[in-house]
Amino acid sequence: MAPPPFLDRIGIPKPLVFGYIGVLLFMVGDGVESGFIAPYMADHGAGTEVHASYVITAYGVTVMLASWLSGALSDLWGPRRVMQLGLAVWVVFDILFLTLALGPQNYTLMLVFYGLRGFGYPLFAFGFLVWITATAPKARMGTAVGWFYVAFTGGLPTLGSLVAGVTNPMFGRFGTLWVALGIIAIGGAFCMLGVRERTGYSRLAPAEVRPVQSLLSSLSIAWTHPKVAVGCVVRIINTAPEFGFLVFLPTFFSKELGFGEGRWLTLLAVIYGTNVFCNLLFGVIGDKIGWRKTIATFGGVGCAVTTLTLYFVPKAVGSHYWVAIVVGMLYGVTLAGFVSISALIPALAPENKGGAMALLNLGAGGAAFVGPAIVSIFLGPLGPSGVVIIFAALYVVAALLTLYLKIPDEGEGGAAEPGPGVAAEPVRA
Repeated sequence: MAPPPFLDRIGIPKPLVFGYIGVLLFMVGDGVESGFIAPYMADHGAGTEVHASYVITAYGVTVMLASWLSGALSDLWGPRRVMQLGLAVWVVFDILFLTLALGPQNYTLMLVFYGLRGFGYPLFAFGFLVWITATAPKARMGTAVGWFYVAFTGGLPTLGSLVAGVTNPMFGRFGTLWVALGIIAIGGAFCMLGVRERTGYSRLAPAEVRPVQSLLSSLSIAWTHPKVAVGCVVRIINTAPEFGFLVFLPTFFSKELGFGEGRWLTLLAVIYGTNVFCNLLFGVIGDKIGWRKTIATFGGVGCAVTTLTLYFVPKAVGSHYWVAIVVGMLYGVTLAGFVSISALIPALAPENKGGAMALLNLGAGGAAFVGPAIVSIFLGPLGPSGVVIIFAALYVVAALLTLYLKIPDEGEGGAAEPGPGVAAEPVRA
């Protein structure tokens, strides 16, 4: 018997390989700004770090809405059309943001155009995630999703930060934002021209399902399947601190600790480069020891500890760069413990996996709103230390909530949550 092809062995669905590459490049372009956009806006029209956080919070609101819509619209239009819409939205509103808002330092237009641009990346990236869950083999679902987050986090903010570290000295930060737009376009071309898998070209919902019915289904699952709603909350907590950190950690590491922008961007790339590798690792671990156990232990409890060390250890020891590198890597490792949530939540609603994916994507987008919103509310009265403690407490809550997410007939061991050697059914949005 011939050995399986290489892509099959590592868990990447072969028909979607150009999509993974395209998402990686798209998220590189999106992630270029992540390490400096908040302080840059503060210095170019927003006025203060808190005012810049309002812009990012507005962006988070649209990201949240688009993340929910990505699942519901993929049901109705097919993932490919949803990705096309996301690409167009990102390009158009990014150009408007750069030319009419950031360039002239117009704060009101920053809020409008940067906020509207937030509809772009979730429709593109999470549309592709729906495509994956509709086609990946059931026994390798956790690994296939893990590879998605390798591509996603590999770009935002990992390789994006490295690109910024190179291009900022060459073109300035404003020029770097234009470079990012070019990378976005290339990533979009890879997906739109390279992926020929036919499932994603057409609607995934049955013909009798109407638009309003699909949208309501993606919301009603929150009360018909309470565990899915709880899973949405866990997904929000998963990356809310990550988005919140990007508001105030650039100033903390580059200015307060004196690392400068270059070393801060390198540190950011190291944190999430570690996370990229471990996303895949924990996808495999989740398939082996159980998704729920992996999320609660490595994700919730692990991140509660490493969130505190990421801020308080460097603050205590001062400008020791390698200390920051080590604690940053530890945070990146534990953050990957949540990766199996994308396999677990649809398994909680096997008869409505499209609705489960829509609510899960809502949680993913909600993190982009909740994290900066917490910073906007509490950074002034509590300072960075108080915000970090809030984030750590949220991770403890996530660990406790995950214990509730036991799927029917779940075993205590085995390859996946339903029981020894039994994988979850494929997620069909």
